[in-house]
Amino acid sequence: MTSIFKLRRRLLIGVFLIAFQLCSTTGKAAETASPRLTLDRIFTDDEFEAKEFSAKWSKETDAYTFLDPDTANKEEKAIWQRNPAKSKGTVLISSSDLTPPDEASALEIDDYFFSKDQSLVLIYTNSKRVWRKNTRGDYWLLDRSSGELRQLGGEARPSSLMFAKISPTGEHVAYVRDRNIFVEDIADRTTTQLTETPNKHIINGTSDWVYEEELSVRDGFRWSPDGNSIAYWQFDDSEVPRHTILNQVSGLYPKKTTFAYPKTGQTNSSVRMGVVNVIGGSSIWFDIPGDSRNHYLSRLEWADNNDEVIIQQLNRNQNENRVYLGNTSDGSVQRIFTETDQAWVDIHDELFWIDQGERFTWISDRDGWRHIYLISRDGTEATCITPGEFDVIKLLSVDKANRWAYFIASPDNPAQRYLYRVGLNGGNLKRLTPSRETRGTHNYNISPDGQHAFATASNFDTPPVTRLLELPSHKEIETVEPNAELKEKFDAIDRAPSDFFYVDSNDGAPLHARCLLPPDFSSDKQYPLLIHVYGEPAGQVVTDRWGGNNHLWHLMLAQQGYVVMSFDNRGTKAPRGRDWRKAAYFQVGIMAPKAQADAVQTVLKERPYLDPNRVGSWGWSGGGSMSLNAIFKFPEIYQTAIAVASVPNQRFYDTIYQERYMGHPSENIDGYREGSPINFAHQLEGNLLIIHGAADDNCHYQTFEKLVDELVKRNKPFSMMTYPRGTHSIKEGKNTSLHLYSLMTRFLNEKLPVDEPKPPLPKSP
Repeated sequence: MTSIFKLRRRLLIGVFLIAFQLCSTTGKAAETASPRLTLDRIFTDDEFEAKEFSAKWSKETDAYTFLDPDTANKEEKAIWQRNPAKSKGTVLISSSDLTPPDEASALEIDDYFFSKDQSLVLIYTNSKRVWRKNTRGDYWLLDRSSGELRQLGGEARPSSLMFAKISPTGEHVAYVRDRNIFVEDIADRTTTQLTETPNKHIINGTSDWVYEEELSVRDGFRWSPDGNSIAYWQFDDSEVPRHTILNQVSGLYPKKTTFAYPKTGQTNSSVRMGVVNVIGGSSIWFDIPGDSRNHYLSRLEWADNNDEVIIQQLNRNQNENRVYLGNTSDGSVQRIFTETDQAWVDIHDELFWIDQGERFTWISDRDGWRHIYLISRDGTEATCITPGEFDVIKLLSVDKANRWAYFIASPDNPAQRYLYRVGLNGGNLKRLTPSRETRGTHNYNISPDGQHAFATASNFDTPPVTRLLELPSHKEIETVEPNAELKEKFDAIDRAPSDFFYVDSNDGAPLHARCLLPPDFSSDKQYPLLIHVYGEPAGQVVTDRWGGNNHLWHLMLAQQGYVVMSFDNRGTKAPRGRDWRKAAYFQVGIMAPKAQADAVQTVLKERPYLDPNRVGSWGWSGGGSMSLNAIFKFPEIYQTAIAVASVPNQRFYDTIYQERYMGHPSENIDGYREGSPINFAHQLEGNLLIIHGAADDNCHYQTFEKLVDELVKRNKPFSMMTYPRGTHSIKEGKNTSLHLYSLMTRFLNEKLPVDEPKPPLPKSP
């Protein structure tokens, strides 16, 4: 009897445990499929992370390579190759090929590069961040014929090599280490140091801080087509004032990082360009005219032969770009072309040589729109091949054999992006993205022969999908990354569709705008309005593309009962013509806050469901500065603002960015004063939260503390948060992103409440 009782009890316990597990599993599934967003789902669980498919086209064939799990070991990656005409790919380089001697596992691949004949492959691994990107790491060379895998750099420190590149002939590998360029002979393994740094201020083959940040010069050397020479940048930052960042959290005493950072009006690095033979010897320096501290050598490439390079030189005001051909035998230069603008000239990476080096493509908005031009080698002829009132957003590639140029444009909607093609004679302009694709952003990775492309499409309401296509038909071969799981989860979210619209402005040019409404929206209610702003010339926020975590956070706020809007004012990087984009000249921080305030007042009048007593603004970097200007300059409109990683005083930002748009401080004294929000801090009346990373090398913590000091001096109440490990992205350290967005959410809930404020109780007599 006792045994039966025990057995029954065990059965009951077992049933209970099974039921409990089923309930727990069902609960987790229900939580995952929940229509409600939470901060944990967005910033901790990575539940909505989009997968990307990254492929590299072969320059010699129509095949492409990509990383995917190895067939023999699913836990490790292999390099696969596939021809678009074939249904299946093959493993080109297995994980066992990439397993170093005496190691149990394969190298973790951060990137890879093939030699021209694919007999050699360079593996980039163990990468470390340098300012913005991971540009320092280890490089391993695999000889596919022998199967030998060896690390480059000899006895170099771990993660100390930069920008390693196999020579065009496959005989050498060059890289930067400790501010110098080195070359390793692949056959005999000897290493030759090509440059010298007589002191800590000389940098060869890479750049200083400001060139990297504002001109995207990171990889600072180029192989000649025949592999016999290397052209490169050299920086001397000895006269550049230093900025210091303190790390207060990594040890018993603070750790100091000091680096050259030229603030507006200060001295830049002295920069020159040279060429050196692969066997070593003295460099030949190009005789570029002008004071090397007061111009910018923004681009350097070989000029489609082994005897000349093409150099672009910006004057300090950046309203003139001089294009030179440099002779590599004696260093002489010849100016062949000059691009000028009354505001500033945009630097681009869209120069392609055609017609056996007799002409090259060039981007200019000299006729009022950003167009593709063909420039003769001597600079005497310039022909526009994309005439019309629209901007060429990006020239992607040139099919030399069939004489086509492929580019991105969106003539009718500045928030969207589509693929176009035009003949190099300027004829047969055609949109290749099908007309059925009525919205969204479409990015393309086009094969060298122009016959195929990987197309990634998304919009504000749809996660990205990547497909392999035939061109020019745009016929789909297959979907290589559907992001199906992400789409299913996103579709389950309780949300209202995004709304793109235009807002009339006082200067006659309507602003493009986007609105997110609460999913249970009722026109009979009143809602708080939160503006997400950027507003400066370097960016655009009203885009019809997948927005990632920021977008999800805005959707979460909309679920709570907020209306979230954005406006792109004149002076932002929207494809609406030169006059639109360059209206910001000498006006950063002046024109945009006024235009944003006008747009807010317009929507408040047109949309009665918006509560004019509950209006907030938030932004990051330039958007943080705009939010400061909003609440300081227009306290009658904005009751609340959050400014993240802002620049309260433009005089403390770098030369290249700030002087490009505002001129030298001596030329625009009033503009710098009127555009800097710190000078209007005394007008603060509403609720302000300022947030900054103490390790921000871009928008410095110094300017944050100066704003704090000014607000204290003015006896203004405000809230503030410092992230000790935070750089400009404020994501360093455990839980930082979650903490940051939790902080901003609580602040909005408290200072810009969803529930309409109740009227005060009447005072007792």
